[in-house]
Amino acid sequence: MSGVEPTEVVVPVVEESISVGKRAVEVGRVRVALTTDTVEEILRDTLQSRRVEIERRPVGETVTEIPRVRQEGDVLIIPVIEEVLVVEKRLVLREEVRVRLLETETPVEHVATRRVQQASVERVQLPTTRDPTSA
Repeated sequence: MSGVEPTEVVVPVVEESISVGKRAVEVGRVRVALTTDTVEEILRDTLQSRRVEIERRPVGETVTEIPRVRQEGDVLIIPVIEEVLVVEKRLVLREEVRVRLLETETPVEHVATRRVQQASVERVQLPTTRDPTSA
């Protein structure tokens, strides 16, 4: 070693700082148009209904008491009684009313109109402007 004392060296420490900012920039536009059309559709379904069929059957039979209403299969039998004036009073089964329920199915169609909308989207070109930050 030569006898020279080392000298002190100062090293500066530097730091960079960054600032962040934002600005809104329009980058595109679109135009949306709605069109409405009408569409006819055929609606189908089956309707059920009931109707009553009545048959009157003359009986003309003398009875001692009023017969009861009875059921034979799908037929409801309702006795119709009449008193007849004779030397004595008797119950005469005049007729029976037979009631049968008949079910039917009727297919129906109905034309209905409904509206349908469609959207078309079109990109609109922006006018060219110069960005002041780009040089």
